[in-house]
Amino acid sequence: MKMFAQAGADVVFSYNSAKEAAKQLEQEAAKHGTRVEACKADVGKHEDNRKLVEHTIHRLGRLDVLVANAGVWNQEDLPIEKMSEKQWDDMMRVNLKSIYSVIHFAVPQMIKQQSGRIIPISSTAGQRGESFHTHYGASKGGIISLTKGLSTELARHGILVNCVAPGWVATDMSNPVLETKAGKKMAEAAIPLGRPGTAEEIAGPILFLASDLANFMTGEILNVNGGAVLCG
Repeated sequence: MKMFAQAGADVVFSYNSAKEAAKQLEQEAAKHGTRVEACKADVGKHEDNRKLVEHTIHRLGRLDVLVANAGVWNQEDLPIEKMSEKQWDDMMRVNLKSIYSVIHFAVPQMIKQQSGRIIPISSTAGQRGESFHTHYGASKGGIISLTKGLSTELARHGILVNCVAPGWVATDMSNPVLETKAGKKMAEAAIPLGRPGTAEEIAGPILFLASDLANFMTGEILNVNGGAVLCG
């Protein structure tokens, strides 16, 4: 979000419970002279996504770029035979349903404009699977398949759909693992570049896909993982 504001974009971003952090982001990003607004929404709920998209169009007048990046992950190992139906459903609701839902409401505006960029965020887990986190991997694999299908479905409307698939990134979600001795050792061994990525190192490729530099790309999975997973 900060990088988009630095590039001169007006931005509406959602938050669920972190109101103070959202307000702080608003203030920091607004220093670049663009309109930046937080909108409270539980993106796992269909109705919240409708309100989020409508609010964005009302405030900004149009919708050129949608970055769909909501996600949760289970820190503790969870074998499939111990995984409850609720644990499966909660993961799919946030990680996959939210992506479908916000795109569902955004696409009519983009069709009206005959232009748009949709950038869902997947994961290396969606490409290789992940033992003991199989529902997470399945949700992220679904995003990749959704990207492929939507890219051909929406191309005739001038809408480009490309996905970014990060590996380990130092965020609030993954730091409880990465900051342990075992987690640090795991990351150094699994990632050829020897460290997790930063949020800024993921934001840069997302901004690239949103820019005119990516005008002839659609249906692509952009891997940003320090070399941890090499796939086409």
